[in-house]
Amino acid sequence: MSELAAELSRLKQEHRDLDSAIEALASAGTGDLLQLQRLKKRKLGLKDRIIHLEDRLTPDIIA
Repeated sequence: MSELAAELSRLKQEHRDLDSAIEALASAGTGDLLQLQRLKKRKLGLKDRIIHLEDRLTPDIIA
């Protein structure tokens, strides 16, 4: 389970890094739109993986 937590931490850090890169590219004004789209798509993929791992780490609670 600690392996999952470590992977989750790594993915969250990569997600934050991508967010910073996207912001920097967008604010520069001269950014390549295709590159910006690729970064955003990758960020969305990471978010999906993060949600999946969080679901695996959080036990199901029956209401």
